[in-house]
Amino acid sequence: MTTMTEAGATTPAPGRRVTPTGRLILHHDTPREQWLDARRAGIGSSDLPGVLGLSGFKTPLHVYYDKRGQLPHDDSWSEAAHFGTVLEEPLARDWARRNRTVVEPVGIIANQDDTWQMCTLDRLCTECPLNRSQRSLCALEVKTRNAFVAQLWREGPPDDVLAQVLWQILVTGLDHIHVVCLIGGQDYRQYTVRRDEHLKLVAYLNAEANRLWWEHITVGRPPASTGEEPPDALIELYGRLHPDRSGDVVLDRDLDTQDAMTDYLVAVADKAAAEKRRKAAQARLVAALGNAQAALVGDKPFFSIEQSHKRTPDLARLAEEFPEAYRTCVADVPHDRIAIPAFVRKEFTP
Repeated sequence: MTTMTEAGATTPAPGRRVTPTGRLILHHDTPREQWLDARRAGIGSSDLPGVLGLSGFKTPLHVYYDKRGQLPHDDSWSEAAHFGTVLEEPLARDWARRNRTVVEPVGIIANQDDTWQMCTLDRLCTECPLNRSQRSLCALEVKTRNAFVAQLWREGPPDDVLAQVLWQILVTGLDHIHVVCLIGGQDYRQYTVRRDEHLKLVAYLNAEANRLWWEHITVGRPPASTGEEPPDALIELYGRLHPDRSGDVVLDRDLDTQDAMTDYLVAVADKAAAEKRRKAAQARLVAALGNAQAALVGDKPFFSIEQSHKRTPDLARLAEEFPEAYRTCVADVPHDRIAIPAFVRKEFTP
């Protein structure tokens, strides 16, 4: 069964096989809330960096709680994500123009045998430019990145993108997928990722995703922390899990909790001590200058005093003289902090 697009072309109906081993679950233009709900039925390609610990903002615990439905859908929309979406269509069309072929949007695809293995293909291409002697199927992954990470793309897609694309290959049964990336708004890159060049890595991705899905997500057992996860990502995760905290919890005085308290207080003390040492060293350097602006060692520059400026709003004056502007522009942004009683600080500070 097929459905008609506005242009009159046919698109496959959900459930139909669209790749060698992949069946369409949802069209690309499905409402976002329905889309996000559907993604929870399995592990998708965008989850793989988190599954493998390759993401700076997503961990296996994020994937676990999301698939269990214990996290609210992430409605945040960064500027990078916004422009990635805006530029996806023109960038896909430009890749097709450069490679003299045609691409079309797809949607969410699930493996026909292991339906929890899912991916979103940005574009499907029924006439692969690598084989013009016959109509052969391939896919296109579209990325945009800022110029600061250009070096990561020098020899091919970086590890997080490679993991995503290889998972798409595993789900769909395709033997290769093309990748196009626009870096810094003007640096065009294109690559081809082939299954037979990464057989061991595909097997590793499969094993890790299987372990997380069957040993943790389906049975409701959170994966243990490795201690290597980005702390900011975990703090953000626990904030999303528990947005409305209240009441008390009785903790066992287990070694891990006690170690965490000691580590926290030592780090706080170290930071304060480091700042005090920095200030003391700065005072010694300024004293050495006397009335001079710069210091030399021999005939070579050693250090100098340079003025810098920082614009700081006078919020009290703004509130007094322009109360309407103050109410419009100044936001009260809450943040969590750890509050520790003095007797606990005394007990756990070495």
